[in-house]
Amino acid sequence: MNTQTKAIIKSGLFSGIVYAGLMAGFDYSDGQDFRIWRFILNALFFGIFMGFMTRYNLKKQADKEKNKTE
Repeated sequence: MNTQTKAIIKSGLFSGIVYAGLMAGFDYSDGQDFRIWRFILNALFFGIFMGFMTRYNLKKQADKEKNKTE
């Protein structure tokens, strides 16, 4: 597994868990109970979205550096 793939996976996992934790905190502050399925779905969907965004940004950055050296 190369470093780009590791960065994409780490970014997706970290951002998904943080987002789901914040959303669970907001739900708890509104008086709602903790719902594990909502936490998992928030973490999964936001994590996948952020993984795609990280992949896009890393690819764009690599293309920019490649064009700069040519």
